[in-house]
Amino acid sequence: MPRTLRVRVDHTVCVGNAMCTAIAPGVFTLNDDRQSQVVDPAGETEEKILEAAENCPVGAILVENADTGERLFPATRELPNGPSARSSR
Repeated sequence: MPRTLRVRVDHTVCVGNAMCTAIAPGVFTLNDDRQSQVVDPAGETEEKILEAAENCPVGAILVENADTGERLFPATRELPNGPSARSSR
């Protein structure tokens, strides 16, 4: 059984490139401001959702396992002083 995903778009970052809507149209659509929004987090396979997130040119898409909270994209890493941060590499 596929895991349940939580998919979010950071509208402070999204520039409306629409790569996500082309790759996973069952999950993403553009709103009136031409920014991506999630319409159905179960509308495509996990692989397609992750592909859409990976192809976002500004990294505006966050994908997590809804049951565990595990971040699937973007990857996180531990900083030397403890808190997690988005990897810039």
